[in-house]
Parts: sequence; structure tokens; C-alpha cells
Amino acid sequence: MKILTTFLLIFFLAACTSKPVSSKDNDITGKTWKLTEINGKPIQLKNPKSVPYFSLNMADMRYSGHGGCNGVGGTFEIKQEAMRIKFNQGMSTMIACDDLETEQLFTKALLAADNYSVNSNTLTLNKAKMAPLAKFVLQ
Repeated sequence: MKILTTFLLIFFLAACTSKPVSSKDNDITGKTWKLTEINGKPIQLKNPKSVPYFSLNMADMRYSGHGGCNGVGGTFEIKQEAMRIKFNQGMSTMIACDDLETEQLFTKALLAADNYSVNSNTLTLNKAKMAPLAKFVLQ
């Protein structure tokens, strides 16, 4: 019984001292996020120098980036405390390339996402509670 009481006390103290997640930990703005997975599969590019990426600018509430072939951008809405995000249809250049399919999936994932999660330097865009749409790492 003494061992059980000691274990419960240690467990309780550890729970009380754990660091709560703050909105600063969830801040994905002002950073560049490079695509690593789309629909649960690692990206495979014909041109590995053109990895899709994006960043969020809070000053004008715009996202910008590169889909692998074309520049992409538009406006976004974010609620960091709830980890909710919405990318609005924006603009894109119209250059054809070998990785156009990956670019289309990247753009589709951005526009479908309604929430996100952050784990260290990995960002995951999600739709509802379904499987992740896309995963990114800090560039």
C-alpha cells in the first residue's frame, strides 16, 4: 500500500508540473513550412529542388509560398488558441512542370484544411478529425 501511495503522489506531482501548451507553442506564423507528406505519403518529386512550401504573414493575413512549379498565395484566417485555420482561394501562376500533380495536391490540402497540429518542428494540416492532409517541417 505504501508503494501505491508513493506512486500516486509522484504521478500527481508530475502532472502538476507538466508544461501546459501555450498559444506561443502553437504559433505557426512568420515561419516557412516545407511539405514532407501529402495524404499520408512522403512526397516524391522529379525536381527535388522545388519542394512546396508556404508561410503565413500576420501583418496582412496572407499566405504565400511555392507549390513546386508555381507561386501560390492568398488570405487566411487563424485561431491559434483553438488551432483552427482556413486558407482562402488565392492566386497562382500557371507554369507547367514535371511536379504539377504534387502541386495540385498541395494546393488542395491547403484549401481543405480547417485545423492544424504542431509537434516540435512538424506542422500537420487536417480536415475535421480525418487523417492528416499534409505534413510540413520548418525550413
